[in-house]
Amino acid sequence: MLYSMYEFNRIAITPWRAAANATRRTLRAPWNPVGETMAGRTIAAAAELFESVTRRYAKPEWMIDSTQINERCVGVSEEVVWSKPWCDLLHFERDHDALLAARGTDTPDPKVLFIAPMSGHYATLLRGTVEAFLPDHEVYITDWADARTVPVIEGRFDLDDFVAYVREMIALLGPDVHVVAVCQPGPPTLGAVSLMAQDDDPARPASMTFMGSPIDTRLSPTVPNKLAEEKPFDWFAGNLIHTVPAPNPGAFRRVYPGFLQLAGFMNMNLDRHVDAHWNFFTHLVEGDGDSAEKHRTFYDEYLAVMDLSEEFYLQTISDVFQEHKLARGEQAHHGRLVDPSKIVDVALLTVEGENDDISGIGQTQAAHTLCSGLEESLRMDWIQPDVGHYGVFNGRRFREHIAPKMKAFMREQGAAALARR
Repeated sequence: MLYSMYEFNRIAITPWRAAANATRRTLRAPWNPVGETMAGRTIAAAAELFESVTRRYAKPEWMIDSTQINERCVGVSEEVVWSKPWCDLLHFERDHDALLAARGTDTPDPKVLFIAPMSGHYATLLRGTVEAFLPDHEVYITDWADARTVPVIEGRFDLDDFVAYVREMIALLGPDVHVVAVCQPGPPTLGAVSLMAQDDDPARPASMTFMGSPIDTRLSPTVPNKLAEEKPFDWFAGNLIHTVPAPNPGAFRRVYPGFLQLAGFMNMNLDRHVDAHWNFFTHLVEGDGDSAEKHRTFYDEYLAVMDLSEEFYLQTISDVFQEHKLARGEQAHHGRLVDPSKIVDVALLTVEGENDDISGIGQTQAAHTLCSGLEESLRMDWIQPDVGHYGVFNGRRFREHIAPKMKAFMREQGAAALARR
C-alpha cells in the first residue's frame, strides 16, 4: 500500500512539476526582462528547487568516454561482458590504438574488478573510483539491477545468490584479477573468495581489497549498525518491505524500496541536506552557476536510488548486522560453512576512513582476523585521515592518497601471486 501511495503521489504532482518547469524556462528566457529582476530570479530559483526535490531521478549514465594517459586522450567505451537478470558486468574498454600510442608498449595493465554496493544507490556512485583507475588498469564493475525492473518470473535474489554471482565474475576474469569490494559487498565478496580457496579454485584472485566494509559491525558500531540491532528482525520485515505496483516491470515483487532507503540516508544528516538545498536556492538567485551546477551533479547521483529484493535485504540485515555470522564463523552458503582462514595466497588490503559514520573503524580491519591463514607479507591496512564513508572511495583524498596505495599494492601482489601458485 505504501509503495502504491508513493507512486500515486508522484503521478499527482506531475502537473505541478510541469508548471514549475514552464515557469523556470519562461523566466530564464533571454527575451524576458523580468528574469533579470530580483523577483524573477527568486521565482525561477524556487521553481527549479521544487522541481528538483519532487522528481524521481533516473539511473545515472556513466558519462566516461575518455581518460588521460601520458597527456594523451584515450577513448573509453562501456562493454557488457557478462550478464544475468540481477547484474551486468561492465568493462570500460580503452581504445587499443590510442592506448598503444600513449604508452608506446602493448604490455597489459592489471585487471581490477570493483564490486559495487547493492544498498540503494546505483553503481555510478563509483564513477570517480573508476576514473581514478582507468589510466593504468583494465577496469570492470558490477552494475546491479533495480529490483523494481526485474520481472517476478526471473526468480528470487538473496545474499547467497550475490556470493555466487561474485564468484562467477571472478572466475570469468581469471586468477590475475584484483577484486575490490566497496562497502556492503565486503562480507559476500570475502565469502566468495573463501569458497574459492576452500575448493582450491585455480581462478581465485590475486588480491582482495575491502573499503569501508561491514565485515564485523560489532566493532565501533555506528548509528545504522545500532538501528539494525535495536530493532527486532520482524520490525524490518513488517515495516520496510513493500510490493512493487504495476505498471513497473517488477510488479508484485516484494522489495525494500529505494525511496525508504533514501529517507534513511537523508535523515542521518538532515541539517546538512537542508542547508545544501537552501544554498542551492541562494546560488540560483545570485546567479552563481558553478556552485549550483556542483549541487545538481551531486544530488542527481545521490537522489537516484534503486529497490532491493526482499530476500536480499532481510538476509543481509539478519546475517551481517544482527547475527554477525561471518565474523562469528557461522556464515554458510547454501548450507556449506564459509571459512576465510583457508585463504592463504590471496593478498588482503583493507581501507577505512577516520570519520566513517557508516562502517566504523575496525569493522573492515576485521577481515585480517578472519583471514588467519595469510602471512604478514600478504596483508596491508590503511586508515585514511579526515575522510568519511564517501571519501573512502571518492574525492580528492581518495585520488591523491588511497588510490595510489591500492595501485601499488595490486602491482606488487599481482607479480607475487604468479610466483606463489
